[in-house]
Amino acid sequence: MADCLVQKLALPTGKIIEVNTGLFINNEFVKSVEGKTFETIDPATEKLICNVAEATAKDIDRAVDAATEAFEKVWQHVDGKERGRLLYKFAELIERDKEELAALESLDSGKAYSIALTQDLVACIDIIRYYAGWADKIHGKVVETGHNKFCYTRHEPIGVVGQIIPWNYPLVMLTVKLGPALACGNTVVLKPAEQTPLSALKAASLIKEAGFPPGVINIVPGFGPIAGTAIARHMKIGKVAFTGSTATGRSILKDAAETNLKKVTLELGGKSPNIIFEDADLDQAIKWAYYGVYANHGQCCTAGSRVYVQDSIYDKFLQKFKECSQSKKIGNPFDPDTFQGPQISKTQFDRIMSFIETGKKEGATCFMGGKRHGDKGYFIEQTIFTDVNEDMKIMQEEIFGPVVAISKFKTDEEAIEKGNMTKYGLAAAVFTKDVARAFKLSSAIKAGTVWVNCYNSVDTNAPFGGYKESGHGRENGKYALEHYTEVKTVQINLGLKM
Repeated sequence: MADCLVQKLALPTGKIIEVNTGLFINNEFVKSVEGKTFETIDPATEKLICNVAEATAKDIDRAVDAATEAFEKVWQHVDGKERGRLLYKFAELIERDKEELAALESLDSGKAYSIALTQDLVACIDIIRYYAGWADKIHGKVVETGHNKFCYTRHEPIGVVGQIIPWNYPLVMLTVKLGPALACGNTVVLKPAEQTPLSALKAASLIKEAGFPPGVINIVPGFGPIAGTAIARHMKIGKVAFTGSTATGRSILKDAAETNLKKVTLELGGKSPNIIFEDADLDQAIKWAYYGVYANHGQCCTAGSRVYVQDSIYDKFLQKFKECSQSKKIGNPFDPDTFQGPQISKTQFDRIMSFIETGKKEGATCFMGGKRHGDKGYFIEQTIFTDVNEDMKIMQEEIFGPVVAISKFKTDEEAIEKGNMTKYGLAAAVFTKDVARAFKLSSAIKAGTVWVNCYNSVDTNAPFGGYKESGHGRENGKYALEHYTEVKTVQINLGLKM
């Protein structure tokens, strides 16, 4: 390791964590070719945490070359059992260092430490172990084709894959991307978000400690328009997986089309409806609806930011939902009682506040919140809008913050119509005790995931992805493996003659 790149970071708790802030290429932390660095900021204090090496196109070339050599000379020849063993070891090391990883996640993103530790890190460990179990079970099948012929399929790794992850769940997204790619035998060049590089770099040190061969996993922090575009356009990369905004997803598709037509999977934005009927368990519906919109400070692609409540219980729901919101703590991410920390950045803070002002100008009622919380850090009050309609900007565009619009409906048909009045289709929820109604609504809503009597219940073995402008392809479960292999058909003529 390059000792000059190692930085000691002081947590608000007084604990010191060492992180190597170089680019992780070929199992070594190195400076960028051009010597560039960028700042990563603590969103709770608006103060500098440290500087991190910034990858440019030249650095992406280095990482891709390392990944290509590792694939061709080593990794494609490593059997599934060994790939699985390395993934299991990686999971063990994540579990061993989960407190440090959660602390870095909290420091860099503003996520509540207690939630990062008990939810995010638990998910990371589970994801890597899940795909470790798949590593020696990825295979084709024999196909019946006729007399004197033998036909079978092989599921072969693509080769070098590029992965670009967002800032809202940095470690979870890292493991969601790495798990299936490595299990299938690919090598990886992964770019963490420029806002949250630290936990990924800490994970890189564990990758080396786990024993992965040099070049199999390369982690290159940098900016989307430079490093991200270099990944999307690279001729030696055979597939790109991206999680982030719909606008950036379009750019990546265009880059892939203009270069080598690499495979692309996209998990993009959402504007998810949460539909609550009068026969629902109201107290449970409120708890789930609250979690559905305000989890991770509202910075969640599945956020149930459009809540539709049947008119007969609307007033009661609204009052109880407000009381629930007022009972939760906004503040220091390292305080054990904190539920909501700051937004990720000044840019995101300003964007959310702009949406709030637009909602007011469009005629919606700001029933609660709508202002900055505190006098430092990027904190925003939990905000509720009422008196909304589907033409309003706050009902159509993804805000990605602690803002919810709560509206009324009368009938099942109205709920379905309003629920589908969006260009997105990532997730939705239905709260009802009527099983027939639950089946009807879950079938009629155009979304990749529909929760019934719960929200944001994401499981490692259940596929996740979107309809419409929420992207294409699936992550999690067996379905994710399909995007990391090429299917080859082999036809053998046993009769030898035509």
